[in-house]
Amino acid sequence: MMGRTPALPFVASLLLLTSACATTGAPPTEADLVQLVNAQTEAWNRQDAKAWSKDFAADASFINIVGTIFEGRDEIEQRHAGIFASIFKGSRSQVTVRKVTFLQDDIAIVDTTHEVTGHPGLPPGVQDTEPGLLRTQMRYVMKHVDGQWRILAGQNTDVKPRPAAP
Repeated sequence: MMGRTPALPFVASLLLLTSACATTGAPPTEADLVQLVNAQTEAWNRQDAKAWSKDFAADASFINIVGTIFEGRDEIEQRHAGIFASIFKGSRSQVTVRKVTFLQDDIAIVDTTHEVTGHPGLPPGVQDTEPGLLRTQMRYVMKHVDGQWRILAGQNTDVKPRPAAP
C-alpha cells in the first residue's frame, strides 16, 4: 500500500493536464503562424497600418531596420502609418517564412525574409540589397493567448548589398 501513494498525485496531475488540453483544443500549428504572416503581408500591400499591427500584443516592442524601438501596438501602428504615407508609400512586400521554432506549444520564434519593392525612398543608412529591392530579415517572438497568436516582440534587420568584386 505504501508504494502506491506516490502514484495517486501523478495520476491526478495527469488527469488535470489531459482535461486542460481537451478544453483548449488542438495545439497551435506552424500553419497558424504562416497564416498570420500572410495576413500581415497582405496588410502591408494595402498600406493598412491598423491591420498590419493588429496581431501585436498591446505591450509589444518592435525594433525597426534602423534600430528605433517602438513600444506598444499603438506606437507600432502609428509609426507604420507614417512610413506607409511616405518612404514606403505604394511599396509591395513578399514575405517568406524561413523557420518556425516552438519553444513551447504556445510560444514560437518566427524568422522571415521580406522583399520590398516599389518604395519611393528608404530610411537613412538603409540601402537596397539589389537595385529596387530591399531585403530584410524579421524575427518575431509570438505567444498563443486566448485562442490567437500575439506578437510579443519583433526585430527587422536590413540585408546589406554584397560588396563589389575587387
